Amino acid sequence: MNLNMDCPSPLLKAAIERLDERINWERTDRGAMRMDLGPMQDLTKRLGNPQDAFRSVHVGGSKGKGSVAALIAAGLSAAGLRVGRYGSPHVERVTERLVINGEEIDDDALAHGIDDALEAQVAAQAEQTPAAAATWFDLITAAAFVAMEAAGVDVAVVEVGLGGRLDSTNVIEPDLCVLTRIDLEHTDVLGGTREAIAGEKAGILKRGKPCVSAVGYWKGETDPSPARVIAERALELGCELSDPGPLEGLMAGNQRLAEECLDVLGGLGLECGDGQPVGAHLLGPETVRRGARLAGRLEKRQRKGVPLVLDGAHVPTSLTAVLEELRGDPDLSGPCQPVLSLARDKDAQGLLKALEGHADRLVCTSVEGGRHWPADELAGLARELGFEAKAEPDVSEALAQAIASAGADGWVLVTGSLYLVGALRSSLPTQEPPPCSPSAPTSS
Repeated sequence: MNLNMDCPSPLLKAAIERLDERINWERTDRGAMRMDLGPMQDLTKRLGNPQDAFRSVHVGGSKGKGSVAALIAAGLSAAGLRVGRYGSPHVERVTERLVINGEEIDDDALAHGIDDALEAQVAAQAEQTPAAAATWFDLITAAAFVAMEAAGVDVAVVEVGLGGRLDSTNVIEPDLCVLTRIDLEHTDVLGGTREAIAGEKAGILKRGKPCVSAVGYWKGETDPSPARVIAERALELGCELSDPGPLEGLMAGNQRLAEECLDVLGGLGLECGDGQPVGAHLLGPETVRRGARLAGRLEKRQRKGVPLVLDGAHVPTSLTAVLEELRGDPDLSGPCQPVLSLARDKDAQGLLKALEGHADRLVCTSVEGGRHWPADELAGLARELGFEAKAEPDVSEALAQAIASAGADGWVLVTGSLYLVGALRSSLPTQEPPPCSPSAPTSS
């Protein structure tokens, strides 16, 4: 995944180069990750608390939060509101992180936000206050808030980065908090049980503000402890807790959750441009189609006549949900040929077991150096579980081998990491015009 976007404007390129000097936990071993909101609180205070300039919705969870955030934002845009959506990580371009009414933020607008955040940090360093220790994610998050204030957004839909309680986004005071589902992920940072992880996710709840939680309502969920943790926290804070009812199917479930959120926002007094309350009715088929289109999430491409699906699912339940969602697709009726890369902190055995019954062979590869499993080690583990597995460290060659193996009847699933998706996505044909001319240089 490219952390510097392809062919940015000179202003954004310079801002990103300065930003990249800061520690970036998206690229580094998270075992020593700082878990502290102090730097972000100091940073936003120095910037005049731009996050208070607009209403907001805070979306957390282990799977689906990006898609749910995108659907909520699409519905609010359809209501005639000016809506910003902030999420992470990005796949190819850093401007993917901030979308305003369906369009990525302008290069220079984001650059100005980054510059403002960096200058606030310089002042903090001179005065030795907490923002001196602000990280890459702190700074890009603050920059997004600055850019949304400058753009005059009415409502921001903000996706949690990691966890919730101590995530950089948790300086906002949202009108509504949303929780999608709880899985075992980032256990070295968030805790080794779903109950512990639920406690971190529930940390985004704010006193007296409503929460829509889908935890415990997805088909197949059997552990009641995450839902109990969230209910107890909501009771403690006086948060009205609502739910979307039973959920089945990844895309259908995400849509139903987004609809419930829009209904709750309408009940809170948020209005469409015509004065009517916002609500589930805003998510018509075309709005859903546009809103659900996210890079590297159930994204379909094709190369040499072979269908490809790109999805960065990195926990077993997520991959299972993706495979179930794709099961009935007529374009994907043949054998599945996965290309897999995983970070070392992921449940490799669980991910491989999720592929059982869907694929007999796979190509294992590796991206981002030391954070990911080496291709040969991952392939060795796959063979122990009964797969026919090839190891190919070069991601482009791994994809080429998978396409050749899929043949005329099969299809390829690129999964396990958004970094893998980002490393391959720009080379794949798309019907949309590319962000740069073919001759323009790219960065990696």
